[in-house]
Amino acid sequence: MVQSINTKVDLVIDATAFTGLTDYGKIMIGDKGFEFYNARDPRKFIQIPWEEVNLVIASVMFKGRWIPRYAIETKQTGTYTFSSKNPKKVLRAIKEYVDPDHMVHSLSFFEVVKLGVNSLFKKKS
Repeated sequence: MVQSINTKVDLVIDATAFTGLTDYGKIMIGDKGFEFYNARDPRKFIQIPWEEVNLVIASVMFKGRWIPRYAIETKQTGTYTFSSKNPKKVLRAIKEYVDPDHMVHSLSFFEVVKLGVNSLFKKKS
C-alpha cells in the first residue's frame, strides 16, 4: 500500500483520471496535497504536493452549471486531468490550499475556434 502524503484529509470522492487510458479510483484532498489512487491497481497513483501545483484548470459549461473535468498543471511533471462525481465540491476543497488566482477556466470550443480563425486572418508583418 502507498503511504499518503496528507496528515489531515478534507475530502475523499470517487473519480476518474485521464492518464492515457482511463483509470477509476478515488481522489483524496488533504493538508499536504492532491492524491489519486487507482481502485484496481495500488501501484497506479498520483500524488501532487500543493507547492508543486502551478494552475488548476476547470472546464466550465452552461455558465457554471456543469463542470465535466478539471486539470492540475504542475511546475515540473505536466498536466493531469480528472473527473469526479461532484467537481464543485472538489474545486472548493482545492481552493482552500491553492491561491484563487491560480484557478482558471479553460477556453470553450467557440473561443478556440475564434482564436484559430483570427490567427489565420491576422496580418503577418
